[in-house]
Amino acid sequence: MPGTVTMYSTTWCGYCRRLKSQLDREGITYEEINIEQDPESAAFVEKANGGNQTVPTVLFPDGSTLTNPSLAQVKQKIGV
Repeated sequence: MPGTVTMYSTTWCGYCRRLKSQLDREGITYEEINIEQDPESAAFVEKANGGNQTVPTVLFPDGSTLTNPSLAQVKQKIGV
């Protein structure tokens, strides 16, 4: 589906759970990567967030990222 995003998250992140449920409700597909289980992804998140492992970090098809975005921000970014 056009607009598919990648969400970097952790199992304990409440903001991640909230965004996932909102994306599910809206029918927006995403790939979820747990940064605690993938060191390369953790390094990517750190690079995107000035050295911090802040989640959710969302990677868009155009290569840009948003940290802890709202559903409205995600929808605007992917044109939904």
